[in-house]
Amino acid sequence: MPKGGTDVRRGVYPGSFDPITYGHLDLVERGADLFDELIVAIAVNPEKTPLFSPEERREMVEDAARHLANVTVECFRGLTVDFARSRGAHYILRGIRTFADFEVEFRVALANRTVGDRAETVFILPRLEFSYVSSRLVKEIASFGGDASRFVPPAVARRLEEKYAPS
Repeated sequence: MPKGGTDVRRGVYPGSFDPITYGHLDLVERGADLFDELIVAIAVNPEKTPLFSPEERREMVEDAARHLANVTVECFRGLTVDFARSRGAHYILRGIRTFADFEVEFRVALANRTVGDRAETVFILPRLEFSYVSSRLVKEIASFGGDASRFVPPAVARRLEEKYAPS
């Protein structure tokens, strides 16, 4: 792990961000404080069918995080540890909302440490007001014509309305 000197503490915050929520943005902002550089890594998984394309998700995350000078956004395929290694990042940032999240994330962190020997996972608990917010919840609310604007940045709320507008 980088220690002191001129080494850069670079972290990767991976996820699908389909779409980015205020809960995600909370972690991005807090990760930006923890690391010299934070890469928000949008996972592209061909076995999943996201609502938004990788490019749309990247645009939404970039827009939401534009006030953070040390945050960049990239899309990737494959293992998070391989992506992190390719970017010189030794830290993987993950949010934990529930005990169930912890159990899953704990196993993934151990596997990442085994596969990517220098990968350290940093867990952050969400602020209380975001502890129940998920992209799935946001999409469900929007799909039924509900107002998801309290859970997502304004540009994301507009895109959700466009996606779910009656044809």
